[in-house]
Amino acid sequence: MLSTGPELRLLRLLSCVTIVLLFQVTYAKRDFKSACSTCQRITDNFNKGFDRTAKQNFGGGNTAWEERKLSKYETSEIRLMEIVEGLCDSSSFECNHMLEEHEDHFETWWFKRKTKHPDLHKWFCIETIKVCCPKGMFGPDCNACVGGSDRPCHGNGKCDGDGTRAGNGKCSCDHGYEGEFCLDCIDGYFNEVRNDTFSLCKECHSSCKICNGATNQDCDECKEGWEEDDQETCVDVNECSTDPSPCKEEQYCLNTEGSYSCEACDKVCSGCTGAGPDKCQACASGYQDTEGTCTDIDECSQPESVCTKEHEQCVNTKGSHVCICSSGYEKQDGECPYLYFLNRKFTFFTTIY
Repeated sequence: MLSTGPELRLLRLLSCVTIVLLFQVTYAKRDFKSACSTCQRITDNFNKGFDRTAKQNFGGGNTAWEERKLSKYETSEIRLMEIVEGLCDSSSFECNHMLEEHEDHFETWWFKRKTKHPDLHKWFCIETIKVCCPKGMFGPDCNACVGGSDRPCHGNGKCDGDGTRAGNGKCSCDHGYEGEFCLDCIDGYFNEVRNDTFSLCKECHSSCKICNGATNQDCDECKEGWEEDDQETCVDVNECSTDPSPCKEEQYCLNTEGSYSCEACDKVCSGCTGAGPDKCQACASGYQDTEGTCTDIDECSQPESVCTKEHEQCVNTKGSHVCICSSGYEKQDGECPYLYFLNRKFTFFTTIY
């Protein structure tokens, strides 16, 4: 039975509250990561500013006077303000907001905590405003990542939320590794070294889909394009030895390790078994077999002329020829009439017999 009246309103209210809470949780996770990144950037810039102002406006002259003045400037509010002014870009809202919200902490650290807590990032981001965790730790309570904080994910992956107050600590394994602890190898890799806390995965031989060692004799299963021989070794399948050929006409098959490719025959060939004019099954039109190699036929040197029009001459081309008019003549309507130059103009005349 469908809910009505107060019950329906209550259900709608609960649904809205659930959606808002889910949004807040999602935003909080994202916000913690972003806040830690911002805090890290601020403290990095602070350290750069600290180095930049180490001897600002001093150099040369009276050393004793400089030391007295520098000693005062070194811990002065003026120096602090000069450093703080360069911490954020004017366009970075999050950076400027965090700086404005926690400006008093910088003054506290500068005047009271710097000597005892020289690591500003640790004191400010981790221990004071608590938006970051030490490396190798994650979450609100800064729990150690899988594999320990010294080697998160046993050195073979990245810990979700590492160094922030966000994340779930789960491992995202590097290529070649898998499993909750990033100690297992994916297909195509094998464990060269393995114990409870350390794993080194190496790539199998190119012929292996699964293996237990580095050579093609260590394959547990061959990849496609490879097959096991009598010695239980994965060897290449020569696809080009099959009949009929896997390639089209005017192509030849080129075997490669684990595969093959179809390459175009030389243009002088009509069908071929490989690359070059000496691998033709037959010669293309305009070419002839000369001691096993297809070469161009010089149609212009044949006993019977191929250019039969008056005042034509033959020009040989690769695989063919063209008929052009002799000097002093110009092609017009398929003929080669005389070409006269008169009064710097030319006029065509056709000889009448």
